[in-house]
Amino acid sequence: QVQLVESGGGLVQAGGSLRLSCAASKRPFSMYNMGWFRQAPGKERDFVAAISRSGGGTHYADSVKGRFTISRDNAKNTVYMQMNSLKPEDTAVYYCAADASVLITTNPSRYEAWGQGTQVTVSS
Repeated sequence: QVQLVESGGGLVQAGGSLRLSCAASKRPFSMYNMGWFRQAPGKERDFVAAISRSGGGTHYADSVKGRFTISRDNAKNTVYMQMNSLKPEDTAVYYCAADASVLITTNPSRYEAWGQGTQVTVSS
């Protein structure tokens, strides 16, 4: 099973930016659609963004459209999420996940592997 390790979280002021990375242990990395999810304290894990195996298809939650960008580098076995114009409500633990299905999905139960998460805190 693929293992995933996130990095890049931290504390940032509202309006600032962060770039999350998620490195995968297994080749070929390109067999997986990749997703980012987040979970705030006391809340469910929510879909944020997903990218297809080739990187040609992406999907975003309405709450992050126009602010977050998901991308991937299959040669480096890594998926990224650039987060701009951050808001306090973006504060959460962010998880990357891998899914070997044909189509990208927003359903967390479809993802077969998860990273340990990285904390993002946005101060007002």
